[in-house]
Amino acid sequence: MSEQFDTWKKPEELSFEDWIESRIARFEGRKYDWNALKFQADYDPKYRRAQMRYIGTGATGVASDVNTIPAEHFTFSTMVLPSKCEGPLHVHDDVEEVFFVLKGRIRLFIKDGDNYTETVLKERDVISVPPGIYRGLLNESEEEALMCVMLGTPKPQIPTYPDDHPLSKVKRNG
Repeated sequence: MSEQFDTWKKPEELSFEDWIESRIARFEGRKYDWNALKFQADYDPKYRRAQMRYIGTGATGVASDVNTIPAEHFTFSTMVLPSKCEGPLHVHDDVEEVFFVLKGRIRLFIKDGDNYTETVLKERDVISVPPGIYRGLLNESEEEALMCVMLGTPKPQIPTYPDDHPLSKVKRNG
C-alpha cells in the first residue's frame, strides 16, 4: 500500500477490534458545527447552516477535526439547512459533490455557463454534481432539512462563488 492509505493499515499497537472501532464515527460522538460556514451567516443570516463531520473535513474550510475518520478517497458529512436558509451558488473545480436528502425538501440550483436549471430534491433523493458546475440550494419549507454531503477527494479545495455573488468578496475567517 502507498503512504496515502496509511489509515487503512492496522497500527501495531492496536488490537483488531480497537482499530475497527477507530474507523467508526458514531452519531453520539458528533456535534453540529455552526461555525464551519459562519462567515457566510455573518454576511447574511439566510446562509446559516451546520456541518456534522464523519469522514474528513469536507470543503467548508475547517482545517482539521480529530473526531473524524481520516479521509482517503472522499469526505462525508451531514448538513442541517434551517427553514428558509440556503447554501449559496458555488463551484468545486476539483471534485464531484453528492447531496443525499435525509429529511425535508431542498430546491437545487445548477448553473454551467449559460445553462441553468432548478430541481427539487425530496427525502432519499440524491444528485451527483460534476466538478466545475455551480450548485446552490434552498430550504423553502418551514421545517429544517437534513442532507448527507460527499466530496470525491480526501481534501477538497475551498469552493468559490460566481464573481457577481456578494460572498465572492467576503473574507473567510481563519
